[in-house]
Amino acid sequence: MGVVAKRSSMTFYTGSDDHYSHRVRIVLAEKGIAVDILEVNEEHHPAELADLNPYNSVPTLIDRDLVLYESRVMMEYLDGRFPHPPLLPVYPVARAQSRLWMHRIEREWCPMVTTITSSESNRREVEQARKELRESMVGISPIFEDLPFFMSEEFSLVDCCIAPILWRLPSLGVELPENQVAPLMEYMERLFSRDAFRTSLLESERELRA
Repeated sequence: MGVVAKRSSMTFYTGSDDHYSHRVRIVLAEKGIAVDILEVNEEHHPAELADLNPYNSVPTLIDRDLVLYESRVMMEYLDGRFPHPPLLPVYPVARAQSRLWMHRIEREWCPMVTTITSSESNRREVEQARKELRESMVGISPIFEDLPFFMSEEFSLVDCCIAPILWRLPSLGVELPENQVAPLMEYMERLFSRDAFRTSLLESERELRA
């Protein structure tokens, strides 16, 4: 994986197809952070992960003696520790707004993704989640007519949260009506063509849109 530039004191345990892990890898790549990436199979977690993380889950980030196991905490930590390029606004009001957008993504879109991918969901639940996610994407498309990124002129942590979900739409079975979402499609192209985004992809993730 391209994020790894040299041996580092930082280690990142990532899921093989987990959008929460992917968002952190985008931050790592955007900032060019040297990190050892360890891909974790969902069914076979390495023994040391349970010792590091009380939930034995991914993503998990190790930085010397610090262990983090919540993706948004990791993202903000990395943005603070490696301030260039900044991925959150400097001013408190704009920063708070960005955090609210991330919160809304986790409250509204992430549960839909979970429902679609969960083996415990029935067919009706999956189809309803796909419908709601598709309608939500159509609804947000107009905001990209005036701004290149999500409610911002600059790429931010909000985009890092959105990009992995957008990348996975085909594998989630969510087909967008392209004639209705042209601004969103252009936004996706901007995201997916970024060097850091391409660097962040695992081989398994590249195949999602092969």
